Amino acid sequence: MDRSDLAPLIDHTVLGPETTPDDVRTVLDDAQEYGMNACTPPYAVELAAEYAPDVTLATVVGFPHGHHDPDVKREEGVTAWRAGADELDVVLNIGRLKAGDDDAVSDELAELVAAVPIPVKVIIETALLTDAEKHRACEAARAADAAMVKTSTGFAAGGATTDDVALMSEYLPVKASGGIGSYDEAVAMLEAGADRIGASSGVAILEGAPTNG
Repeated sequence: MDRSDLAPLIDHTVLGPETTPDDVRTVLDDAQEYGMNACTPPYAVELAAEYAPDVTLATVVGFPHGHHDPDVKREEGVTAWRAGADELDVVLNIGRLKAGDDDAVSDELAELVAAVPIPVKVIIETALLTDAEKHRACEAARAADAAMVKTSTGFAAGGATTDDVALMSEYLPVKASGGIGSYDEAVAMLEAGADRIGASSGVAILEGAPTNG
């Protein structure tokens, strides 16, 4: 896969706790130069939408643990959409999933999906789940009419694996995220069934890709 084909599949990401407005602008500059999407913290959505209106912009909801009250998550998502977000990446309630309260997990996600007219990706945090829980998380996301499922926040130990991507792709399109730092790693995720790559190393991934001519 060459650079021009790969770039639109990458959400170039900056979500660390020390992320400054200048960090956001740098990521947006990279996204514009290389043709990537961007994923920024919620506080920076309005800034990002004004600074780089042509870049597809994602932000996060209930990040990074998913424990926010459902009403808070819904309002956070609506606020981000109104500020200019094109997509939302929401962390499902991992604690409720582990407790077996799958209906509550799905209902919470469905409320957010219904509240915004933009795609919602559901972060299931695969490193914290058993395979059975991963299946249930994907089922909850599909029942909620989510657009995609996403492997990881990048803040739990462990990240995306090709096995997890293959499992998740049985349910919905997959955004592979967490620890993907090279072209070869990105391509492996796509070959396993991913439709999107989330990475803070978007430039490094693309610099390793072949170019036309």
